Amino acid sequence: MPDVLTLGEVMACLRADGQVRLGGIARISVAGAEANVAIGLTRLGHDVVFVGAVGPDQLGELVRRTLRAEGVGIDAIRTDPAQTGIVVFEQRVAGLTRVDYHRHGSAGARLSVSDVAEAFAAIPAPPRILHITGVTPALGEGPERAVRAAVRLARAAGARVCLDVNHRNRLWSETLARQVLTELAAEADIVIASDDELTLATAGDDEASRVRTLLAGGVAEVVVKRGPAGATVFTTDQTLTLPARPVTAVDVIGAGDAFVAGYLSGLLDGLPPAGRLARAITTGAFAVAAHGDWEGAPTRAELSMLDLPDGTAVR
Repeated sequence: MPDVLTLGEVMACLRADGQVRLGGIARISVAGAEANVAIGLTRLGHDVVFVGAVGPDQLGELVRRTLRAEGVGIDAIRTDPAQTGIVVFEQRVAGLTRVDYHRHGSAGARLSVSDVAEAFAAIPAPPRILHITGVTPALGEGPERAVRAAVRLARAAGARVCLDVNHRNRLWSETLARQVLTELAAEADIVIASDDELTLATAGDDEASRVRTLLAGGVAEVVVKRGPAGATVFTTDQTLTLPARPVTAVDVIGAGDAFVAGYLSGLLDGLPPAGRLARAITTGAFAVAAHGDWEGAPTRAELSMLDLPDGTAVR
């Protein structure tokens, strides 16, 4: 039984040293919200299956190689005739990153219901958790149907469903996003969102009313990410807020995905909400303190490193 099954698009990622329009050097890697979560979970010792599609190109091979090297199950990644998508990151000034996507008509945007059905049929037992985000349904009708099919199969098998709202306003309109995400949130057991994304997951005049609506509708846990202010978890029994870990932020890209990986890891380990939230905040802190989407994600053995005094040399 895999711990987690997730699906989405993994793109080749170019990180420029300076302004792209001026040319120069760029480092190549891979990126994608769900892939970031998958890698974060495998580094913490969990078994993850990834469902997706890449092109018949060297960038697709890079995606497969990277995920395989990080321990993510890639048997459900299909080769599609379309090209592998590309994302370009440019740190324009300190603390501000400009992102350009080249993913229209890409292999990942051709994810289908059959990809999901075949993945579920191929695993020996259902996953304990299905993780979905708001990114994949924004890629088009095919990926949206694939996400909805995954939710149906997961719920029928008794798996928990985690939705990270993760809104990308360059991929779809706010109106369409709200329509789809409210429907997905109603089917989820866990809803994770930043404080400004919660309006896309449910109706309500303020955060408190939106959380009450989700919990009353059957969501077991609502987790609100607050960036430097920490995070809050809401259940029907309690509300708990924890502050962020004090680290020097160098790159916030991927921090939300690292947070989700930590939270799901704590859930899989049977930790109470406070323990899950503490782990999520810790993994998020590791992410912002390192460059890259997923490169700074900690292993299980490294989780306690942030408790050491500043300047410690680990020998």
